[in-house]
Amino acid sequence: MTTTDIKDLMLYGERINIEYKEAAGDLPKSLWETYSAFANTIGGVIVLGIKEHRNRYEEDRFEIKGVADADKMLKSFWDTINSDKVSRNILFDDDVECIDYEGKTLIAIHVPMANYTMRPVYINKNLLSGSFKRNYEGDYHCTDEEVKSMLRDANENGNDGLMLENYDMNDIDLPTLHAYRNHFKISNLDHVFNHLDDKEFLRNMGGMTTDRITRREGLTMAGLMMFGKGLPVRDRFDNIRMDYIDKTNLIGDSRWSDRLTYDGTWENNLFNFFTRVMPKLTADLKRPFKLEGMERIDDTPVHKAVREAMTNMIIHADLFITGVLKVEKHDKEFLFSNPGSLKLPIEDIMNGGNSKARNPRIQNMLRMIGFGDNIGSGYPTILRAWKDEHWRKPTLIDRTELRQVDLTMPMISLLPESVLNAMKAYYGEETYHAMTSEEQMILAYVWNGDSISNTELQQLLGLNSIEVGKILHQMVAKQLLNKENKNRWTTYTLLKDGNADSTSEEKTDVTDNVTDNVTDNVTDKDKGGQKRWSEKVRGQKSNLTTETTTETLENNAQSSETSSETGSETGSETSSETGSETGSETKDQIINIIKQNPRISAAEIAKQLCISSRGVEKQIRKLRESGIIRRKGGRFGGNWEILQQ
Repeated sequence: MTTTDIKDLMLYGERINIEYKEAAGDLPKSLWETYSAFANTIGGVIVLGIKEHRNRYEEDRFEIKGVADADKMLKSFWDTINSDKVSRNILFDDDVECIDYEGKTLIAIHVPMANYTMRPVYINKNLLSGSFKRNYEGDYHCTDEEVKSMLRDANENGNDGLMLENYDMNDIDLPTLHAYRNHFKISNLDHVFNHLDDKEFLRNMGGMTTDRITRREGLTMAGLMMFGKGLPVRDRFDNIRMDYIDKTNLIGDSRWSDRLTYDGTWENNLFNFFTRVMPKLTADLKRPFKLEGMERIDDTPVHKAVREAMTNMIIHADLFITGVLKVEKHDKEFLFSNPGSLKLPIEDIMNGGNSKARNPRIQNMLRMIGFGDNIGSGYPTILRAWKDEHWRKPTLIDRTELRQVDLTMPMISLLPESVLNAMKAYYGEETYHAMTSEEQMILAYVWNGDSISNTELQQLLGLNSIEVGKILHQMVAKQLLNKENKNRWTTYTLLKDGNADSTSEEKTDVTDNVTDNVTDNVTDKDKGGQKRWSEKVRGQKSNLTTETTTETLENNAQSSETSSETGSETGSETSSETGSETGSETKDQIINIIKQNPRISAAEIAKQLCISSRGVEKQIRKLRESGIIRRKGGRFGGNWEILQQ
């Protein structure tokens, strides 16, 4: 790492995976908690020699102090990490380095996410109280359940082979098992398993096992969850729910158009859930007519991707913790959610070639009937199908604070035409085309009032945390995005006109004139903010220019102006004269401000003069009508020109 790298980390880095510690004399005690937390969750960088003032922002947030004796501190670090202070050393020599930062020495420690077979990494010889996790607030003790989850994940044989005491063939729903066997036979016509009875078939598929010591036999977790009767499944795994919600084509206040959850009409095992949900998910997907020989082939990469998503949700779920196997179908999006966390780093999952399912027996059961791609190729299959459709990239987010993994698959183009036209109209063609492709993409993602994080954008743009952070920092500086700090986590939302609060009136007035179907009951005082604006502006005509928008804005001030003038006329002559003098003075002030900054907005002028945006707009309109000033370019990226004074 270089000085520039450190500066980039401080300015652009995501604080959830960066920790700064003062380390004035000795190693800070909290270092080892952070080491454990990074190793057990997302990995990260610990920088020694920097004091972070968390109540400050930007340039004043970090104070470079350096470490007094780097060699001594390094020796102490390696001695400690290789002692019984820490359960496991997962670092190599290259993971720790000294950095000369403007004459002061810093130490950077790169902690990777530990391999799932090595977790939990703990300190002070105490598995339970010495295991830590990283979240948006900082380093926290893992709960006993979280430690147990990591221990289960360390088992190479997975979780679903556990024999369940006192559960046997009487707990199997035979119609479900026979339905599976029919699928199996169609997919594997000559397989020897087809000749086995139900019990032996189940045993060979990993659904039943025998304890070799006690000779007791029973269903495995895989057997019960896949084929069990509903009541035994719920008795043994009352922590897990299965829920499918269809939110397409909603009418009025309806929360869903279709839902599948336990209601007593079906045996709620995983196989039934899978086979009932899949047709619902793919019913509306396009199926082009294709023949291979005399056989019609109507399966598409998108269909395969959706099946992969459904399969992955099940095989990677931690069925021992409380959570929901949830599938949501929206008009333009699928959401798959499962309890647990990612066993592998997201980069490894995206690259493919490696699969570590929590439930390998269930994985094999599904694969044997045609569900689930080759090992480790599931997520790349999803990415490839979505890329071919030119849809927004799916995102896989590990929500560690919820112990939940979400896969979102949007069926929306990278830059929808309606959003593209609205953005060009709002910012102006020249300004819009001056933006980078990444900036255009980010704005499109948040255009409808959504928020986005650095972590999500890393996947969407294929960039690292620092690269994304630099783009976001620049967009905030350009007043394109609003930055919302949430402890160590930051989200970004759309910021229009440089100030969401002071310009909401402007936005409402513009929209009322360019959108034919906007109702008349939206007042100047209606502070609907950027989401309302986004919803309205999507309906405007694509040929709307920013210049027209500016003119409309000023024309809209006419009614307010008329009202103000009428009010003035009812006052005394002295008041009218005073108002006239004040108006003339305000015009002069506006001209002087424009001289100093020709690119300034009406909202910024209003701030400087401590008057309303409406008042500034009124004066600007008069100045333009008098031929004193004119606007060159659009509202964003354009500038004012003074023609005479």
